[in-house]
Formats: sequence, C-alpha cells, structure tokens
Amino acid sequence: MLLKINNGSVILGTETILQNISFEVKNIEKIAVVGKNGCGKTTLLRLIMGSYDLYRTEGDGSSFSLASKATVGCLEQTSFSNLDITLDEEIDKVFAPIIALKEKIDSLVELMNSGNATDAQIEQYTKARESFELMDGYFYRKEYDIMLKKFGFLEADKQKKLSEFSGGQQTKLAFIKLLLSKPDILLLDEPTNHLDIEAVEWLEDYLKSYKKAVIVVSHDRMFLDKIAEIVYEIEHKTTHRYVGNYSDFVAQKAENYQNQLSAFERQQKEIDRLQRVADRFMAKATKTKMAQSKLKQIERLDKIDAPEKAETKTFRASFETERSSGKEVLFVNNLTVGYDTPLSTADFNLIRGDRVGIIGQNGLGKSTLLKTLVGIIPPISGDFKLGYQVSIGYFDQITAQYSSQKTVLDEVWDEHPDLDELVIRNALGGFLFSGDDALKRVDKLSGGEKVRLALCKLMLQKPNLLILDEPTNHLDILGRLALEQMLEGFEGTILFVSHDRYFINKIATSLLLFEKDSVKKLHYGYAEYLEKRKQPSVQKEIKPQTVTKGKLSFEAQKEFNRKKARIKKLEALIESLENEIADLEVKLSSEQNATDFELLTKLTSAREIKETELLTVMEEWEKLTNDVENLL
Repeated sequence: MLLKINNGSVILGTETILQNISFEVKNIEKIAVVGKNGCGKTTLLRLIMGSYDLYRTEGDGSSFSLASKATVGCLEQTSFSNLDITLDEEIDKVFAPIIALKEKIDSLVELMNSGNATDAQIEQYTKARESFELMDGYFYRKEYDIMLKKFGFLEADKQKKLSEFSGGQQTKLAFIKLLLSKPDILLLDEPTNHLDIEAVEWLEDYLKSYKKAVIVVSHDRMFLDKIAEIVYEIEHKTTHRYVGNYSDFVAQKAENYQNQLSAFERQQKEIDRLQRVADRFMAKATKTKMAQSKLKQIERLDKIDAPEKAETKTFRASFETERSSGKEVLFVNNLTVGYDTPLSTADFNLIRGDRVGIIGQNGLGKSTLLKTLVGIIPPISGDFKLGYQVSIGYFDQITAQYSSQKTVLDEVWDEHPDLDELVIRNALGGFLFSGDDALKRVDKLSGGEKVRLALCKLMLQKPNLLILDEPTNHLDILGRLALEQMLEGFEGTILFVSHDRYFINKIATSLLLFEKDSVKKLHYGYAEYLEKRKQPSVQKEIKPQTVTKGKLSFEAQKEFNRKKARIKKLEALIESLENEIADLEVKLSSEQNATDFELLTKLTSAREIKETELLTVMEEWEKLTNDVENLL
C-alpha cells in the first residue's frame, strides 16, 4: 500500500471541503478523480502532497499514511530555481542520480580493466549496473528527447536559457521535468490542458506504461477512458470508489443508484404493508398481539436509505437562430493565415448544417484561422466570403476569461440593451446565474462561470454560424455534456477548434486536419478518422496498387517511385537493426559474459549506438510514408 486515507476530512476556515473520505493507492494503479467543479478534487491532491492537513477530532478514527520513502510529485511543486541556466542544465538536475551512478560504473570498469579491482569492488559494479538498468540509465536521454519533441520543442531549445521560454512553455517544461523525475505517486491536475491531440495521445501511452502510481484529475473523458483503472468520484463532499475506467464508472454509478432505489422502494412497500396491518388490528383485543408483531418486524428491518440524488445541476439552454442562412455559408479560397509569418493555407467551403471540427498540432494556425474569419486579424493572402444572411457568433477562450467590474446582469444587458430585464434574467438563469448570482461582479467569477457567461451572451445573439475556439475549457464534465446537448440541437452551422476528443467525436460531422504542410478537409467524423489512422500499413499496401501514371504527373510519379524505393530499404534496415539490438540484449544478459567487464562495456555502448540509429531511421521512415500518402 503506497497511500491510505481513512475517514479523512479537510476543513478550510469554517468550510468543510471534504468529509469522511476514504482513499487508497496500491502499487502502480492508475487512478482518476472526477466530480463537479468546486467539489474538492484539487483539495484532495493538495492533501496528498502535504499542502493541507487532515482534520482530526478525538475518536473519529481518521488517519493518513504514506509508505516509507515513497515520493509524491506534482506540477504545482515543480519549479525552476534559476532561470539563467539552460534547459539541459535544468534537466540534468533530474538525471543527477543516473549521471553519478554512470560515473561510478565507468570508474569501476576502468579499475577492473586494470586488474586491480577487489572482490568488493567487483560486487559494487554488479549492483551498480543492476541499479542503472532499473533506472533506465541506458535510455534516459532518449526519453527526454522524445518528450521535448512531443511537447513541441526543438533540439536547439536544449541550449536556451529557461528565461527565454514563455510562461506557457515553462509550464510544459516543468511538466517534462516532473515526468522525468518519476515519483512513486504522480499527481496530475488537468494534464491535457493546452496540449494538442498528438501530445495527449503520447501522454496516454506514457502513463499507461508508467511503472509507478498515477492519480489524475481531468475532465477529458476519452483520456480517462484510456488510462484509468480506478475511479474515485467526489460527491456530497465524500468519495466513492469504482473499478474500471470512466465509462465503467458512469455505468456502475447508474446501476448502483437504480439497484439502491429499487431496494429502497421494495422495503418501503413492505413497511407500508406491515404498518397497514398493524393499524388495522391494533384496536381489536384479539388481534393486538399480531399487530405488535408486525410493528416489531418493522423495527427489526435493516433500513435501506434512499439513494442520494447525483449532483447533476448544470446549465440548460438552447442555441436558436434569428434567421436561417443560405445553403452556402462560407467560401475559403487559398486563405493563408498567420501574424508575421504564414502558418497555414486553407481552402474549403461550409454548407448550412455542417459541423466541422478543426484538429492538428499546436502552432499551425487553427485558432489563427478562426480569428481571421471573424476579422480580428487580417489574412496574409487569399480570401474568404460569407454566404447569404450569415450571422456569426464567436466564442474565444481568451476573451471569455476577461475581467470587468460590472455585474453579470449589467455585462449582458450592456451588450443587449434592447432586451427586457426579465428576458436577460431568464437567460442568465439557464446558465446558473439566478437571483443574487446575477449581481456577482465579473472579475470575481471562476473560469467555468466566465465560460457560462460568455455562452449566455453568445446564445442571446441568435447567430446561424457558430465559430468556437476551445469552448469546453474550464467546464466540468457535466458542463461539457450540457454544451454538447445545446450544440446537437442547434440548427445552424458550426466551425470549432477543440482538443477534447470526446467533444469532437460527439459534435463534428467532418474535420479540418492541420498538418505541417497542408490543411485537409476530411468528410467524416472523428471516430472514422481514428479508424483510418489505425490502418497505416493496410493503406500503404493498397494505395500504390491504385496509382497509375495517369493520376500523377511525370515528375510526381518519379518522386513517388523514389520515395517508395527508399521506404522499402528503410523497412529492411529497421528489421536488421531490431535483430542486432535483440542479439546484443541476449549477449548482455548471458551468464557467460557476466564477469567480462570490458566486453559488457562494449556491448552496452554498441546497444546505445544501435538504438539511436534505429530512432533516426524510424523518423525518416515515418516522414517518407507521410510524404507518399500526400502525393496520392
């Protein structure tokens, strides 16, 4: 058992945040913590990391135990003490134990090769080498390189000073540092925020294979489905444990509620029946004994409580259009977007009723495209045109988080002065700003409340084209479900950017895929996109057979053939390198070579060289296969 909390409570000031919670972490469990915004998820993480103390009263049996020497790591406690050093220098702090152990092994190998090593030193070497392998000492730099690439950094960034990175980049680098430190319990609070889909998918695979425990708070339902083995829900200030991923939790919770409700109702019917019998015969002397026995039966029943209703309160509203647009909504013609330099060029049209999700790596211009279409920034080249009677409603995550000293009511009324106060209050009520909540100051609202306010203002515009940039950020799962329902009932057209794959899958009927060299319109949804991505080998086998000289120009066909030939050579090289690495692994683990320290050193060095070569070849193969697909 790594961690156990029994009958725990957290009280901040006069407010009880968590009450009588039970929580445990074993071995390498991957645990999700879910619940509404404000329910205490982050408070639980801070309790685990030691920022909050367990509230104790005499005789309450509360306890908090953490395994001896177990380390707990979280982003909140991962910081940079010196911004004037390079990224490499900062990361070397994480690798200090591995680097020190490698230096020790090297010195022992040198000593043994000289023939002056004692038996004790030979034993030290054996133990040090075993520890080095357990620490993934042969691959730690490779893992660092992969993380940098997946989080959008370049090789050259390693030599940059930390002060040269933006605040957002520093947060990502702190995250990388946290992952590389490999604590026994890894705490992650909304780790997918601000990561593109490719980075999120990599993080999922990384966490699934992480050899220690993970506790994650997230509203990303697909992420939780991929990594969670245990789910703790915080509801009514306490915890409820479920085995399985997020979808399993949802099904189990519904089943548990229905089972308890059915049992409660059956018992209530039985109590009612016994009470009627007792009431009927109590006044008759000959039947008094029977009546009393019925009352005693009621007393002896093990009472079943009515199940607590789930905390399902969220906003409820609908997007209505003031008028319908023409059939053709938007024409985008070779539109190049960017600021000082071009980011991407898009060419597509929108038809009334389209629901287009924009996906792709960060930094390629997805949000910039939306800003260009609504006139916030000018296009670099190309043009776009709106169709007949098109009215745009734009949601931008950054402006949705602005501050104002106005009240919520005044904020909406100033944008819609022609509306009656009752109409505005009714609209605000649908977004959970009822009564005095409508008189809150905007700058005192939480992130989720500001998103609800922005959505309310958007709804009152009654547009027929919704352009949405990350609309689910700051919303809890219930809020995301509510937004999905609103958009599913919308009769207009939707163009949106999101990193929430569950949301994309639910809403998008087609996709705009931003890649480094192109923007592609895919005439299918996210589920089909994932299916097509799962079959690259099948596509690579089939596509060349369907290509004819008539479909490609002479030069394009020549380039296609050249790259196909190179891919074939690379695949043979990959197979050869993998076999060589496997042979080296066999030799390294051979008992016959266990005491030949000079040979082991050479074998280890050879394996590192082959692993690096394989990584380089794999990257070239991946690039060329993508190029071939784009030529078709």
